[in-house]
Formats: sequence, C-alpha cells, structure tokens
Amino acid sequence: MPSTHLLLLIADLAGTFVFAISGATAAMRRRLDLFGVLVLSFAAANAGGIARDLLIGAVPPAAIRDWRYLAASLCAGLITFRWAPLIERLQTPVRMFDAAGLALFAVAGAEKALAAGLNPPMAALLGMLTGIGGGMARDVLLTDVPMVLRADLYAVAALLGAGVVVIGAMLGLASAATMFVGAACCFTLRMMAIRRGWQLPVAGGRHADKRDDAPRR
Repeated sequence: MPSTHLLLLIADLAGTFVFAISGATAAMRRRLDLFGVLVLSFAAANAGGIARDLLIGAVPPAAIRDWRYLAASLCAGLITFRWAPLIERLQTPVRMFDAAGLALFAVAGAEKALAAGLNPPMAALLGMLTGIGGGMARDVLLTDVPMVLRADLYAVAALLGAGVVVIGAMLGLASAATMFVGAACCFTLRMMAIRRGWQLPVAGGRHADKRDDAPRR
C-alpha cells in the first residue's frame, strides 16, 4: 500500500497536469501565443496548491520547491499547444479537465491539511480552496468571472470531495480508498451539474443571464 506522502504527491502531480491542460486549452481558445499558453497552464495548475501550502505553513510551496510541478505544467501546456485540435475533439474539454483537476486537488488538499494537524472542518475547507484556486486564477487572467462565483456546482463539488476524505480519516479508513472515493464523488457531481444544468440559486432569479451556462473561453 502506498504511503500517504506518495499518494499526496501522485494526486498533486496528476491534478497539476490536468489543471494545466484546462488552463492551456482556455488560452488556446483565446488565441494566446506560446508564452501565454504556458503562463496559463502554470497558473491554473499551481495557484490552488500554492495557496494551500502558504496557509498551512509549508513554505516554500511545493509548486516552487519541486521541479516536477513546473515540468508537469509546462509539458501539459506544450502538449495542448501542439495537439490542440485533438484535445478540442473531446467533449467540453476545458470543463472536463477542470473537473478532474478540481477532484484531485480537493482530496489532496484535504489530506495534506489533515497531515498538517488542521481540525476536520478546516481541512475540508482548505481542500475546497485547493480545488478552486487554479480555476479562479485561470478565469481571472482571462478576464472571466470565476466559475466558482457563478451558479455552477463548483465549490460545492470540491467541498464534497474534501469532505469524504475528512470523514474517512475520522472513521479511520485507508487514505487511498477515501481519496479515490472523494475524487470520484467530486468529479461525478461536477460533470452531472454540467450535463444536467444543476445550479445554485442565481442572483436576480432563475432567468438571470443564461449566457453563463456556456464557457466563455
């Protein structure tokens, strides 16, 4: 059975890679140059993890200390830049990769917060913050309203995934199992919300600005 440290590293790097693809794909849709694509891939992939590490006092953050985070981000950006048409053939590519990154970062953030000694509610909230940080950085850099501030079940999905990890830890369950289940729950809820149009109440009522239902990237 892999150690908790190895599981966290795997989840972190996997989340970094898929979030980097999300950021790079969004940059490609805005027709940025190669440098802009790489900047977006790094920002989307690492903003959440950097915020998490700073809040728990793990400094310098892993994304800056460990070259593998930079390598994963740049590789994802280069792959997206080179084979953008192939990636675009995937159904809703930005949101699919974003949902995968959200799930991986939410569970990794919660597990790392628990390892740092945070109490369960705060660990769940930090896991949520880890998940939504990259997407917020991506959207802000592209001058979009961050997805988490719109009606989509985004932060709620991250909180669900992080909550599963925290509850599993309280029950003494294996970290690998709870991280897998938490990531699956987060990803499933996020994708179901996209496909079925599930939303939280919107300011101004049900019929307020339906343009937010489609990606603006």
